[in-house]
Amino acid sequence: ELHAHLNGCISSVTMKKLMAQKPNLQIQNGMTVIEKGKKRTLDECFQMFQIIYQVTTRTEDILLITKDVIKEFADDGVKYLELRSTPREENSTGMTKRRYVETVLEGIKQSQEEGLDIDVRLLIAINRRDGPAVAKQTVKLAEEFLLSSDGVVVGLDLSGDPTVRHGQDFLEPLSEAKKAGLKLALHLSEIPNQEEETKILLGLPPDRIGHGTFLNSTAAGSEEIVSLVQQNHIPIEFCMTSNIKSQTVPSCDKHHFGYWYSMGHPAVLCTDDKGVFATDLSQEYELVAKTFNLTRSQMWDLSYESINYIFASNAVKSKLRERWCQLKP
Repeated sequence: ELHAHLNGCISSVTMKKLMAQKPNLQIQNGMTVIEKGKKRTLDECFQMFQIIYQVTTRTEDILLITKDVIKEFADDGVKYLELRSTPREENSTGMTKRRYVETVLEGIKQSQEEGLDIDVRLLIAINRRDGPAVAKQTVKLAEEFLLSSDGVVVGLDLSGDPTVRHGQDFLEPLSEAKKAGLKLALHLSEIPNQEEETKILLGLPPDRIGHGTFLNSTAAGSEEIVSLVQQNHIPIEFCMTSNIKSQTVPSCDKHHFGYWYSMGHPAVLCTDDKGVFATDLSQEYELVAKTFNLTRSQMWDLSYESINYIFASNAVKSKLRERWCQLKP
């Protein structure tokens, strides 16, 4: 699993634990999850995060959600997980951005010590809404943790509301991060008409693309974009349930996975926000298999090939390949 936003992964079970500790907040479970068959606009999805952030304001909340989320991915059979999260400060509780990251790392460490069979890494996220000055600080923080986290912090994510600001604003901090050895996973073309921004950010180039829903649109300039993505073999993280429920894709059969998969382009299936979208990675695999009539062997290959696109070291990749081969049916 290579595209999972920590605060979007919180299950309803964990949500109930958090809400029990904050009875003064008038939050119902339905405000933070989109049930089966229901849809929201992308804008409404971003508003849901504002509600989730209200219940994750203390370091103990962050530790709880990190450990619960890791356990749930492990229970679903995920063996390697890259979580992503924007460092947050909360004046009301005294939580700083550094403490936030340290707490997520502590949750990862405790999960490992408790013997969970899952390798977890962290991408530090830049939220577009916060602008380039904050992005620069986030990159600095990520650079420090790249050196001090013993290989757990592996890269950076650029995410948040795609209608806010322009990719150009983040070119400098992202370029700086790349120079420092951080891998880049960027949300690109999540909504239509972002050709200019996408082209600029592809110039870096990123190590992986999140969603890429409208990379291959009919808009002017998208042919050039598609060939840039192909030439650089940039893997795309596909999150089908997320795209359907947030209505950026009209139906499963119209999902852009089909376009890229048929070209043999590097593809990885992900959940995005397993809590908000009420899904898990097994469901995503099943949905793609059913929609595009893929065989068990094709699904196996999708999973195995994903190992090539992780941000951890080559040694980790080799270890995972060995495990996959042992597990092969």
